[in-house]
Amino acid sequence: MSEQQHEDHTGPIKTPQQMMWVAIFSFVLPVFIIIGLVFFVTSDKKPAAGASNMEKSVSERAQKVGTVEIRDANRQLKGGEAVYQAQCVACHGTGAAGAPKLGDKGAWGARIKTGLDSLVNSALKGKGAMAAQGGGDHSDVEIARAVAYMANAAGAKFAEPKAPEAAK
Repeated sequence: MSEQQHEDHTGPIKTPQQMMWVAIFSFVLPVFIIIGLVFFVTSDKKPAAGASNMEKSVSERAQKVGTVEIRDANRQLKGGEAVYQAQCVACHGTGAAGAPKLGDKGAWGARIKTGLDSLVNSALKGKGAMAAQGGGDHSDVEIARAVAYMANAAGAKFAEPKAPEAAK
């Protein structure tokens, strides 16, 4: 009875010749595919770096690493509204990326409770999607004035920050 239930399990390879061809194709075929891909990728005639426009490539490699900008330290500081119009209105005017809109008391309420120093710190260092504003086109005092302007438009009673006293 056990002889009748036993079935022969055979695969698609029946002879040693078939096994040899399968082994050859399983190693040789991927090698030829890889060689073909390498030729395909490298077949475009790409000029060497700097070979087509030598003057431009040299100037790109020898460009300045940084710049120095000299500003008038005694210039008149801009007011909060002017800084808001120049830098902040793009996001805070439309509410882009979750920025609280100018005059939106609901959005500014919890922020105002943290205090002006906390708001200015967030503006200078960046928070969420807002990039850091410190060291940009405006001084830290001007950014603080813009923050006070926006918070006051939403009901806060912050005084506009004054310029620091010059060292004697």
